[in-house]
Amino acid sequence: MLAVVVGAVWTLQGLGYLSGSVMTDDRLWAVVGPFVALFGLILIGLGLRIRRRGQAAGDGTGSAGG
Repeated sequence: MLAVVVGAVWTLQGLGYLSGSVMTDDRLWAVVGPFVALFGLILIGLGLRIRRRGQAAGDGTGSAGG
C-alpha cells in the first residue's frame, strides 16, 4: 500500500501539483510515479489472491499444529 501512496505523491510532484521538493515539475517523477503505484496495486492484488486461496483451503496451513 505504501508503494501506491509513494507513486501517487511522486506523480503529483512531477506534475507540479505538490511543491517544495527538488522533484517538483520534473517529468521523470511524473513518469516513474504511476509505475510505482501500479506495482503497489499489483502487489496488493497478489496478496489478496494468496490470502483468499489460503482461506478457501480451510486446512489451517500456516498455523502451528499442536
